[in-house]
Amino acid sequence: MQIENYIRDIQGFPKEGILFKDITPLLNDPIARTECLKILLESLNGQKIDKVVGAESRGFFFGMLLAQELNAGFIPVRKPKKLPYEIISASYELEYGSDSLEMHTDAIQKGDRVLIHDDVLATGGTARAVCELVEKLGGEIVQCNFLMELSFLNGREKIKNHPIFAALTY
Repeated sequence: MQIENYIRDIQGFPKEGILFKDITPLLNDPIARTECLKILLESLNGQKIDKVVGAESRGFFFGMLLAQELNAGFIPVRKPKKLPYEIISASYELEYGSDSLEMHTDAIQKGDRVLIHDDVLATGGTARAVCELVEKLGGEIVQCNFLMELSFLNGREKIKNHPIFAALTY
């Protein structure tokens, strides 16, 4: 099965000049979704994972499935003012603006083995911010894991000190 056949290109979203990679066809197909999950899990080579961190919002879809399969906790990393408890935050730049992300201060314990998951590695800003949050709380990043990487944006450079896996590369 070719999971790239389940990624739809949307020209001009969220703004002109951006080619958006839409994963909703992948999410909608149970066989393709299962195959993609299998690919993401195999990339871990059986490593022990205590927590899976999913970046808002598309990182939640497979992040939660990965946590379930790995018998690990799931931690949502959200945009500002979406989490109700004490938070830490990190700012980041992306290809069409800037933002910040937040995580609960009690989400990760020192020494937790953490898998970071998001749908796309683009400029690397979001991934770097999530890595910063995990490391501030004492987590050990086992892998930064993505459905796809837009390699022409060189996001890998911003997180090059961590193992990186992408199921698809564009």
